[in-house]
Amino acid sequence: MKILICGGAGYVGSHMVRYVLDNGHDVVVYDNLSTGHRGSVPQGVPLVHGDIGDAGKLARVFAEHRFDAVMHFCARSLVGESVTDPYAYYENNVGNTISLLEAMRHASVDRIVFSSTAAVFGHPVSDTIDETHPTVPINPYGQSKLMIEQVLADAAKAYGLRSVALRYFNAAGASSCGSIGEAHDPETHLIPNVLKAVLGQGKGLKVFGTDYDTRDGTCVRDYVHVSDLASAHMLAIDYMARNEGAFTFNLGNGEGFSVREVIAAAEKVTGRPVPHEFAERRAGDPATLVASSQQARDELGWQPAMARMEDILASAWNWHLQPRF
Repeated sequence: MKILICGGAGYVGSHMVRYVLDNGHDVVVYDNLSTGHRGSVPQGVPLVHGDIGDAGKLARVFAEHRFDAVMHFCARSLVGESVTDPYAYYENNVGNTISLLEAMRHASVDRIVFSSTAAVFGHPVSDTIDETHPTVPINPYGQSKLMIEQVLADAAKAYGLRSVALRYFNAAGASSCGSIGEAHDPETHLIPNVLKAVLGQGKGLKVFGTDYDTRDGTCVRDYVHVSDLASAHMLAIDYMARNEGAFTFNLGNGEGFSVREVIAAAEKVTGRPVPHEFAERRAGDPATLVASSQQARDELGWQPAMARMEDILASAWNWHLQPRF
């Protein structure tokens, strides 16, 4: 099988590239390197430096290769930025994705796995979120992802496109070999910022809110290891071979960890204190966000292999100790 991985130089995408290769398939990476890293792409893997909004370049790539499927990780993903610059998010996450889908249609490639997000749900109405939970995004980032889920559903009816949209909760961790990990600028995710605080890097760790209705007053989130996300994408490819239509699945471990619990686990894994300070709540942060991934387990056969927080943190810590690109 030959797969085009759009955004394959990014965090989740680069782990996906290695997973696909390890499973005996061929890969071409397409990435504009705006947030991805050339050094994250293994040597020998073709890397096309381009934007998915570039219809001409996409057409040439599809003409040069016979792809069995596409995996789509290209997106702007900063919630705050999406509020202050919504045009950029709708242009890239919606408009450019439609450009990719059009290129696929002209090339007769009829399978795509789409990287979606728990942000499509908005404010949770239950502590555990399954696929039937209302989708009411509260920011342009989540709205842009939900728009593409609708586009995929419409494309299934109109063009016979097969698709699986995977709604991640909190992607975390790094590769077992320590060669690739989470490297965003700016970094907004808790686990890398916790480990940066341990190393004395960055602006210092702030814990936003200590008075939530949770077991210790801090927010609770569901963290899923990036390698487990990669395995779900490969299972989604197999699922599309057996099923026509557009499908959505939630991906999380089904267990939440509070901010204080993540900090305590990091201190245990690193053997060092995590310097931090407390701050007021951030507007729009729900107390608890935990996924029900039962549908993915039942229909895809997905089973997270790295669900313990200590294991997720250990993989990320190993990567933080390695030389950079």
